[in-house]
Amino acid sequence: MTQTATPATAVERAAARLLRAHETGVPCDPVRDLVGSADAAYAVQERITETWLDAGRRLAGRKIGLTSAAVQRQLGVDSPDFGMLFADMAVPDGAEIPAGAVPQARAEAEVALVLERDLDHERHTAADLIRATAFALPAIEVAGSRVRDWDITLADTVADNASSGMYVLGNRPVALADVDLRLCGMVVERRGEQVSTGTGAACLGHPLNAALWLADTLVRVGRPLRAGDTVLTGALGPMVAAAPGDVLEARIDGLGDVRVAFAKETP
Repeated sequence: MTQTATPATAVERAAARLLRAHETGVPCDPVRDLVGSADAAYAVQERITETWLDAGRRLAGRKIGLTSAAVQRQLGVDSPDFGMLFADMAVPDGAEIPAGAVPQARAEAEVALVLERDLDHERHTAADLIRATAFALPAIEVAGSRVRDWDITLADTVADNASSGMYVLGNRPVALADVDLRLCGMVVERRGEQVSTGTGAACLGHPLNAALWLADTLVRVGRPLRAGDTVLTGALGPMVAAAPGDVLEARIDGLGDVRVAFAKETP
């Protein structure tokens, strides 16, 4: 992902537009008028990341997006994208997300991997990844968009930290040897009603395929995965809109369940 010749001022303006939306909670116009390519959009994401790191936020991992073939077709791309996970984006299992904390919130169930070794080779094998993974957990990613009405192209979502919001991890670690991540079934329920289903195979054929893509890509861009990082490997089924007052529970075969609530809006 080498940066293109997009002027630095355009990158700065796009970053400022998205940062203002983060700070005010008011969705903004898309940024594709300023950054039309993936390389330029990642430059915006990196600029925002540096701003947050300078402000004292701590990187805790990465998320992978666009792992669904249908969504890739919709945005006209043929590969996933990635965003940064910060420690203050993590929500305890079963906790309530305050109203407005994630704009235009949508949720999806995913497999999370927690690493115990760095992944800093130029090209990784499946064995490298398996050896580096301490355990897997069920996860709910609560995605959000700073762009008004989710009116996004690839450039918009990449610049907006891959439409990241918050994430919830289950509490029972499972060794990779004890679960088949490709065949594991997933269901999301909203107060007992089934609203999304899928399997591990829906995530680039296998969640480990997505994680391998991420590991190699991050080495090329200079931010390799490190021991202790959490990796959200991508959706196992369709995204679900999350409204104030909702309670969502995801169950993944072999990994267990994870739950999140969304606070009602105060008058």
